[in-house]
Amino acid sequence: MSVITGLEKRRSRYLLNKELPVAKEKVEEVIKRVTELVPDAFDMKSARVVAAFGEEHEALWDEIERVFEGKVPHDKIQSFRNGAGTILYFYEEEVVDGLAAKFPTYAANFPVWANHANGMLQISIWTALAELGIGASLQHYNPVIDDMVRERYKLPKTYRLVAQMPFGGIEKEPEAKAKEKIEQRVQIV
Repeated sequence: MSVITGLEKRRSRYLLNKELPVAKEKVEEVIKRVTELVPDAFDMKSARVVAAFGEEHEALWDEIERVFEGKVPHDKIQSFRNGAGTILYFYEEEVVDGLAAKFPTYAANFPVWANHANGMLQISIWTALAELGIGASLQHYNPVIDDMVRERYKLPKTYRLVAQMPFGGIEKEPEAKAKEKIEQRVQIV
């Protein structure tokens, strides 16, 4: 599949179910392989991923709902809980800070570059899931859930949570997107 075809297939899908079209092990393999392949500045390898499946995935969303104390509608949280799993994306601040100390001229850029790499990882995993027929969306409940997530998975305080990606079988396809006037965002000179 081409990159463009993969990106066309990748959409925010909110109506998910627990029925993955491939084995859980295949999803795990894709997450690991894509994480290994996605580049980052100075080859810092700052991205970290935690993938929760099944009951652990459901318990995670139970905890997210608890942390928000009803400020996020139950139906919205339930739509994520209905999926088969969630991928949590982090970057390791210790790695970023270490490179900033080693290369002081670029120190201010390392957190920015770590976020760039994390964004590339997110879109790459999301696209790879779409190629497997798995739906997903990208959520941002951080920083509200940061402490809970670190405690739940016994992660170091230096793991900076960036995003959450609930995924699962596709219950219903989203409406087709309207074609945009790309010239409003792209200038060729």
